Amino acid sequence: MIAEIEKYIEIQNNIDEILKNSPFKMSYIIEKSGIKKPTFFKKLKEKRFTPEELLIISKTIEPQWRNETKEEILESLKRSEEDFRNGRTHDYREVIQATRLRLEKYKNGN
Repeated sequence: MIAEIEKYIEIQNNIDEILKNSPFKMSYIIEKSGIKKPTFFKKLKEKRFTPEELLIISKTIEPQWRNETKEEILESLKRSEEDFRNGRTHDYREVIQATRLRLEKYKNGN
């Protein structure tokens, strides 16, 4: 239990850096937190988010895969290996091209 409390304190003390290094914009994080903007920045400055608020922020900025269990990750890897053995793969160039097309559509608002 001590390790969990120490980790919580570390997160609370470094929340400004954690948010700064997040791939998400601050406005998105604030919106998802449900905290009013001025209050959010005051809490950020004073580093005094409640545990519940830190949990909401963490769920917002951490990708879902980080919450998978070891067993779920191993199962996913097993399925990937089976797909590869059975020829269920995509050519690298096709994936890159499809990604570029999706990004273009996103940029153009379509």
